[in-house]
Amino acid sequence: MKKIGVLTSGGDAPGMNAAVRAVVRSAIYRGVEVYGVYHGYKGLITGNIKKLEVSDVGDIVQRGGTILYTARCEEFKTEEGRAIAIEQLKKFGIEGLVVIGGDGSFMGGVKLTQLGFPTIGIPGTIDNDIPETDFTLGFDTALNTIIDAIDKIRDTATSHERRFIIEVMGRGCGDLAMWAGLADGAESILIPETKEDLDTIVERLNRGIERGKKHNIIIVAEGVGSADEVAKAIKAKANMDTRVTVLGHVQRGGAPTAFDRVLAARMGNKAVELLLEGEKGKMIAIQNNKIVAHDILDLLTKKHEFNKNLYQLAKELSI
Repeated sequence: MKKIGVLTSGGDAPGMNAAVRAVVRSAIYRGVEVYGVYHGYKGLITGNIKKLEVSDVGDIVQRGGTILYTARCEEFKTEEGRAIAIEQLKKFGIEGLVVIGGDGSFMGGVKLTQLGFPTIGIPGTIDNDIPETDFTLGFDTALNTIIDAIDKIRDTATSHERRFIIEVMGRGCGDLAMWAGLADGAESILIPETKEDLDTIVERLNRGIERGKKHNIIIVAEGVGSADEVAKAIKAKANMDTRVTVLGHVQRGGAPTAFDRVLAARMGNKAVELLLEGEKGKMIAIQNNKIVAHDILDLLTKKHEFNKNLYQLAKELSI
């Protein structure tokens, strides 16, 4: 294999640039040319592809987002669109592809692999919702962004003796909310994987008030519902006023943490190794601090495992 491509797809995540850098430099180190595909699968179809040199990925390891950009592409979901994409890859002489993104991006990679084009996936999503990997690229950075915001909110919550409800990302996976809640001592954590009874939340708030607690932090994953809805429910249930903060897309940005940068380097390097060894249809993962690979089709039939022990620990410490 003399030429490989790399693209980023789906929602951006801190660490994607570091992964692109690792793919490019690991390949060039082995005498392989690398081509960047811009705007994800859309760029694959339109031929928005450019050869990348060592200098093209210099000074990007510390940058959030993705220099290759990302975009949705309905056309790639069709057989005709994928046929065009294959033709573009052949036109540039690209023999293998590294896809950095989430499960939807991986499905696109599977389709290419089934058409005889080797693809390797790197999990890049802040939600940490990909099965069979302990962490995804961007999760640690987004988590630290949330914790920093909660720390600041707690300062004003203490000063004004108020209850704050903070909404974080996570539609189908509550890892960001759960880890942030545990790390920052939240009184209640609402996540999609388990149902937190409103009576229990109010009871916990009342217990805090009775022992002289002056402020409270409640974290809500967006998959449960909006923070505004939770605030209204608490007001109706217990006549308690709350303040709402929705962190939004600030969670996606920012310089990746050291953990995400190192993880990106390890995963990018492994992806290149697998392509050159003739592997295809695999996703790079980290398990027990070891970089491993799993069959993507097997992963797409599974769900990310909810860490019940962490959630229970958070509940016990929030009494």
